[in-house]
Amino acid sequence: MGWTHSPRVVRPLRRRLGAAAAWLAASCAYAASPAAPLNLTDCRLEHPQQVASIAARCGALEVAEDPAKSTERRIQLKVAVVPALNLRGAADPLFVLAGGPGQAASEFYVATAGAFTRISRERDIVLVDQRGTGGSNALDCEFPEDEELADMTPQQIRAHAESCLASLKTDPRLYTTSVAVRDLDAVRAALGYERINLYGVSYGTRVAQHYLRRFPERTRAVILDGVVPPDVALVADGALQAQRALDLIFARCRAETTCRDAFRDPSASFAELRATLERTPATVTMADPITGVVHSETIRAVHLQAATRFLSYSPDRAALLPLLLHEGAVRHNLAPLAAQAEILTTHYADAVSYGMHNAVVCTEDAPLLESAAIDRAALAKTYLGTVQLDGLIEVCKAWPHGVIDPDFHQPLQSPVPVMLLSGTADPVTPPSYGERARAGLTQSVHVVLEGQGHGQLGTGCVPRLLADFVERGATQGLDVTCTRSILPAPFFVSFAGPPP
Repeated sequence: MGWTHSPRVVRPLRRRLGAAAAWLAASCAYAASPAAPLNLTDCRLEHPQQVASIAARCGALEVAEDPAKSTERRIQLKVAVVPALNLRGAADPLFVLAGGPGQAASEFYVATAGAFTRISRERDIVLVDQRGTGGSNALDCEFPEDEELADMTPQQIRAHAESCLASLKTDPRLYTTSVAVRDLDAVRAALGYERINLYGVSYGTRVAQHYLRRFPERTRAVILDGVVPPDVALVADGALQAQRALDLIFARCRAETTCRDAFRDPSASFAELRATLERTPATVTMADPITGVVHSETIRAVHLQAATRFLSYSPDRAALLPLLLHEGAVRHNLAPLAAQAEILTTHYADAVSYGMHNAVVCTEDAPLLESAAIDRAALAKTYLGTVQLDGLIEVCKAWPHGVIDPDFHQPLQSPVPVMLLSGTADPVTPPSYGERARAGLTQSVHVVLEGQGHGQLGTGCVPRLLADFVERGATQGLDVTCTRSILPAPFFVSFAGPPP
């Protein structure tokens, strides 16, 4: 038999009705109805690769698919609460928002739960699979990866988008951030929380910022990790940011004696290997990194580009990059690079619901491209070129634009305490994005980590710093000096690891 929630956060009835009323007032543009009951029962959250599981309390909240037509089609939102260890802990939980767009919060949390340990001692962790992802009516469909898009004509790309769209048994226009933040507040009201804290990573920072915009009175503190400003379309300069991060990684290798002595100049190895694969694709026989089955793969320049992009996301992975490039360019051994490409692209494809991804980017990013000053010549000079930009444009020619609030792209102004996290070698959201988003946040601190990539959640002292920030609910008195001693992972000089 289910129960509503942990006894320490269940509010008296009059307070719960007040919370529901506040949600209705904030959502006056929609014909929303009071939050439905949310019963939670014991469950375990499973890691996608089944390497870990976490005890939680799970349930489903029924909401209108179209908030403007609350009596029509209903969908279920998957909700999980990881109760605080301290039964007398704080009343305000932490909502964790995943990236993508298209990743489920419950899956993201299982993979990163260790970084939230300090926070979960005193606060519930609340996970809502955003509509269109995970257990919340996922908009899953087959969709080509970037390396496949590179070989397609515009007509073929649009055909894939149309096929994905036709396979969905729902209206994708209703699976955008503007609708999703109202889902989050419906969950908050149903669970009886007066105010909440938010942690968002990558695309999740966009969700967190828009929740703060719509529901400032319900937001206590916000953490933005890998910041996407409201007025930025990532794809407009995505290839430039990826190139900038790669150049920083290569420059760090050249500046370190052991890496330079082992590999000379990794940028030269990359250029040589890319030119070779563009002339003549290579056939590699290797064991599948997941199943162990031996098979042959044709490796082309686009596979090199995809592997390089994903490896540059974090210093731990980037530590392998000079070695892998050297193996391919100098020793003509492409199997290790091919294995990394297969692991990383498969992991990303499995983690993202592409229908929801397209619903978000075609509604929220594509319209910004019309007014963006895009330097296609500069993009073409990068190792990724214009593939992502051109692919998005073609997909969105076939994809319907969805619900978006009129002020969605306006710079956010707020006095709510916000911590922003950036890495100097982030290939997606550089520190300049954090500064851009911070301009209107009057109570904020921006922590920039030298040499780090995309997402700082589990880096060095950051988990302790986040717990301190959430406990204070303020930036005043917060000591961030520990982050100055965080260094990127040392480069591997052989497959045995970094030098001793």
